[in-house]
Amino acid sequence: MSHGSCAVPGNPTGDEQQNGGRQEGGRRAYNLLLLSVAGLGGLLYGVDVGIIGGALPYLEATSGLSAAQLSVIVAAVLLGSVLSTIFAGVLADWMGRKPLMAISGLVFVISIPVIALSHGYGPLFFGRLLQGSSAGFVGVVVPLYLAECLTSSSRGKGTGIFQWLCTFGIVAAALIGIYYSYQVQEVAARASAATLFHVEDQAWRHIFWISLPPGVLFVLGSLFVGESPRWLFRKGKHERAMGSLLRSRSAAGAELEFAEMQAIAGEREAAKGFKDSLLRRKYVVPFLLACVILFCNTATGVNSIIGFNTSILLQSGLSDVASHWGYVLFTVVNFLMTVIGIMLVDKKGRRFLLILGTTGVMLSLLVVAGMFWHTENSEMECRSAVQSMVGPGQELTLRFDPAMAARLLAESGFKNEDSLASHASLAVIYSYGGFTGETTYVRSDDAGVAPIHITRASTVPANAVDAFLKNPFADVKGAQTAPLKIERARIGEIPSARYGEMVALALFSFIGFFALGPGVCVWLALSELMPTRIRSMGMSVALVINQMVSTTLAVVFLPVVSKYGYSSMFLLFAGFTVIYLVTALFFLPETKGKTLEEIEQYFEGAPGREAVAGE
Repeated sequence: MSHGSCAVPGNPTGDEQQNGGRQEGGRRAYNLLLLSVAGLGGLLYGVDVGIIGGALPYLEATSGLSAAQLSVIVAAVLLGSVLSTIFAGVLADWMGRKPLMAISGLVFVISIPVIALSHGYGPLFFGRLLQGSSAGFVGVVVPLYLAECLTSSSRGKGTGIFQWLCTFGIVAAALIGIYYSYQVQEVAARASAATLFHVEDQAWRHIFWISLPPGVLFVLGSLFVGESPRWLFRKGKHERAMGSLLRSRSAAGAELEFAEMQAIAGEREAAKGFKDSLLRRKYVVPFLLACVILFCNTATGVNSIIGFNTSILLQSGLSDVASHWGYVLFTVVNFLMTVIGIMLVDKKGRRFLLILGTTGVMLSLLVVAGMFWHTENSEMECRSAVQSMVGPGQELTLRFDPAMAARLLAESGFKNEDSLASHASLAVIYSYGGFTGETTYVRSDDAGVAPIHITRASTVPANAVDAFLKNPFADVKGAQTAPLKIERARIGEIPSARYGEMVALALFSFIGFFALGPGVCVWLALSELMPTRIRSMGMSVALVINQMVSTTLAVVFLPVVSKYGYSSMFLLFAGFTVIYLVTALFFLPETKGKTLEEIEQYFEGAPGREAVAGE
């Protein structure tokens, strides 16, 4: 009896099953490559944002740059990011998503040796400008590319990994800074001044060199992924578009999405005779919704809370060392909660996570505001006494020890009850014209604290370009001759360490809920909501608006805190978060499991809209 194989009609043969298995394995490997490239893009973005924090103290100690120049070095990333974001959409449409990703990584790679080998202001500024340009390109093109390449079932995970490794980049930058701070501290205790200078000079250069490998890997990864199928389709390269879809999807899934792209293109072609205006509902509504989400995402105060985290914790009652470690833990919570957000975003949906996250953010902000109100309510204003100490050169040097604290309290008409002067804190908010500065909180019980030293050179930018980066609304010429004005000098009792720990926990809660919801979902909202025709340009415009909001909040943060305290600032952030929550509750459709074409049809009011909204 023969034992040859006999194929049953309608069932796959062994060879077909083997081929299908190989194809499925190839698709899994390619999707893993896409997720890896996404992660490297996020890591690059996080390093761009966080690397300067650890390097700045050593750069300040060894570069010979003025405080105004150093502030520009820090802000140059923002300038580069704004400029590149403006052009990112145009470039992504012109050359394609894949080439722009490779270029953005290459720009970052070039920036590292420019910075690490620099000896002077010019090369440092140029290198940081390149870093910012890379961040602006990455922030637009990577979420855009992922939205157009990944399947609807993995789009949330892919964009979430971008955010996750972005937070990891910030954590890594903080840990690298901590490592070098301990190294420098050890050398300072046993070595000469020349040796210490050499170690500090090498420290900031090494910090930048360490950030080079992610950039190299991102460039290499960008060369091995395919072009966006939707960009190829729009350029009329239909066969290549189908081939790109098949690399990450089954044949049935690829054919379905290709048919949807054809349908959308047919509608657009038919509408040409009626002048397919960009003012149509399908374009205006999702664009405005994405802009509101991005605006509110920044208006939660996340950037300010990250930037001023150590100062906030110092004022809450923690010691200097505890405050710096509190910031490290803050970044770790951000990183870990982003992992949970990634696990849930494709299961629970974007809308659910945004509602949960914004609710938690709002409550956390209210708790922090309440705790600061409790301590600020008992602070004593000593502005006039400090103003009287300003020298004829419009500068101020003040050593805040128990004797000085007692003097300021006495001159301001306050009693030194319960020996307040021996455990008091002081922060001075000051201005030269429209440029405001803030001293870090100093404590009278810290014998090793450096004196408060306020000068015009450390506050007022040297030229109009620097001034625009620091405060685009101020008059730099007037500030160069304006007197030093003490805006706020309030002495308060140092809260207990336990009180500071409670504030820290509330801030950890804030960043945890932010990472779980807005942190993971904001990039998805930006890339998913925009229709194909305006996606690249719409993302660029929305991100520019977002960066303008971030800059404005950075400008108003200190003046608001100086006049009304941290409690008022946190209440303001909570108010913006309420708008965010209302938007997520009543206006945001659920996009989980939907193709980009289905989401576009929802905003057009096409059949199937209820299915998208009702998820």
